[in-house]
This record gives sequence, structure tokens and C-alpha cells, in this order.
Amino acid sequence: MQMTKLERIAAGYALPPGVAGLSLAIEQRSTGFSWRLGDEQRPYFIASITKLFTAALIVQLCEEHKLTLGARASDLLGCEMMAGLNIQGGHDFGSQVTIGELLAHTSGIPDYFEQRRPDGETVLADLLKADRGWNFEELLSISRSMKARFAPSTPGKAFYSDTNYMLLGRIVEILAGCSYENALRNRIFQPLALKDTWLFTPATLDRYSDVTAVMYRNTPLHTPKALASFAAEGAIVSTMRDQIRFLRAFIGGELFPQTSLMGMTAQWRSIFSPFVPLSYGIGVMRFSIPRWQSPFFRVPAMIGHSGVFGTMLFYVPDRDLYIAGTVNQMVPRSLAYRLLVRIALTF
Repeated sequence: MQMTKLERIAAGYALPPGVAGLSLAIEQRSTGFSWRLGDEQRPYFIASITKLFTAALIVQLCEEHKLTLGARASDLLGCEMMAGLNIQGGHDFGSQVTIGELLAHTSGIPDYFEQRRPDGETVLADLLKADRGWNFEELLSISRSMKARFAPSTPGKAFYSDTNYMLLGRIVEILAGCSYENALRNRIFQPLALKDTWLFTPATLDRYSDVTAVMYRNTPLHTPKALASFAAEGAIVSTMRDQIRFLRAFIGGELFPQTSLMGMTAQWRSIFSPFVPLSYGIGVMRFSIPRWQSPFFRVPAMIGHSGVFGTMLFYVPDRDLYIAGTVNQMVPRSLAYRLLVRIALTF
């Protein structure tokens, strides 16, 4: 019965114009239920789900006592790198930002990706017009040109910023003593046997055509140089099979103790507005629709992450349900979330 319902739901979401390569993997370990749609080994860009991998690396380094969440990023990156990233009332708070604030998006640091620059444009708009790449220093400079949202750890405040995770990627490299790519390979990909997961970099531009095309409305994107610029915040390529495996390890204590996950999910803050049902813990996103937005049925809360390309990777604690997949479509943003709700309510 569940399989039939899921097939009907998936068929409806495969119809909208521009959806390419709809892929879904669903598991309910408590019952042994498993369902797949699409090729389990077909790779796709997971976009900001990459942040879960970065968070896992940071938590591992904390467990190895190489780092604490309360440590200042400037102690590792230097005050010069953090300078100008959060100026409030003429005071530069950049050197005071902590690792935990970067992970939780409570640093107040601007978002280089979707926040408007002084010229009124965004990096996202730039890459939709033409493919181009940015290096670390260029993206940091873009962030410095923008207005910070609030002082670090202002009570009740959070603001989703790709710049936070770009900085965390550099911290991983310093403490792991290797590139971010090698840290992923040594600490996550190989231990979990994620054979079809890899980081898209300037050295792998020739593999772009091997990955499922992302659609912007009815137009397939061709943005290899841009995507190779966003390493720790959004450049991993994976498959639904590997994504499910990673999420099980993230939730189940294989990558770090479950006590750490409890701390990461103990407090949630809205990262957009009260009307957008997305909030953030420490390195983890929650998708939770309040009853006033869904008065006729209760949608169970989900933890994990989503991405701008219509990618989703969530665990539903109330259902012991793991969901991975992508609609490979950027517009509308709500498409993947509507699909998540339909799936969760099937169980």
C-alpha cells in the first residue's frame, strides 16, 4: 500500500516542466521498509547538504580535542581573515566569532551567495547568467562588502550564510592537516564506503557532464566553474544510495557520538523568517511546519539538510524514516519540501 502511494506521489512530481532525474530513496529501519525511484548510482549535486558533511568533520575534530565550539575562529584563521566580516555600530566583531556560531548561523556574517551586494546583484544571479569561478579570497571580499545582520550570538537571531561554512572548510584543512577534499575522503567517504560520492573541484570540471543536469525552470544549468568554487558549503556530488548511508551514520553515531548529535539538536533558531519552516541547530537543519500553517494534519518534524537544487536529506524521528533525493529543479524552492511532506504523511 505504501509503495503504491509513493509511486503515485512520485508520478505527480515528475510531471512539472523542467524536473530532470527525479530520484528518491526512502528507508524505515524499524520495519525494514525500503523504496527507491530512479537509478541508485546516478550522481547529482547535493548543494548545501554538503554542510552536513562539513559539520560532521568539525564535530569529529571537537571529539578529538583539537577544537571546541567556543573557540574563536580568528585563533585558527587569524584576525586579518576575520576582519570586516561583522561590523556593527562601528565595532568589528569579526575576531570574536566562534566555531559554534559559524556552525549555527548565529555569527551574523553576511551570505556571499544570495545576499545582495552593494551593486544590487548576487552571486547566485551571476552564475545563472554565465558560468564563472570565484576563489576563497574573492568570496570573502564579497562578504566584507555586505552589511552584517547582527552581532554574534544576538539572542534569538540566526541568519543562513554560506560564508560561515566556507570558513569552517578552511578550519578543517588547518586542523586535519590536509585539503578539505582529503579530509572528506579519509574521514567520511572511505570509512562509510561512499564509493559514488566526491567533491566537485576545479580539477574535476571534466566530470560535470557525468552528473545529472540541474534545471532552472526549463533550462539546464551549465555552471561547472561556479559549483567548483563552493567546496565546504555546497560542492559535493553523491547518489541517493550514498546519501542514505551517510545520513544513517550521521544520526546513528558512526561518525561521532550520539551525545554530540543531542547537543547539535537541542536548540533551534529560525534562519529565514517565521513564515519559512526551516530552522537551524548546530550544523543541522530542521524542517518543521507549525500547526497554524497546517491546521488539518500534523506534519512530523524532520532533521537533516536541503539544497538549492531541490535536494533533500532528512530523518523523521517520529517515523524512524530516512529520506534522500532530488528534484533537480531550482524553481520553485518549495517543490522539494512539498514532496517531503507528502512522503512523511504516507507513513
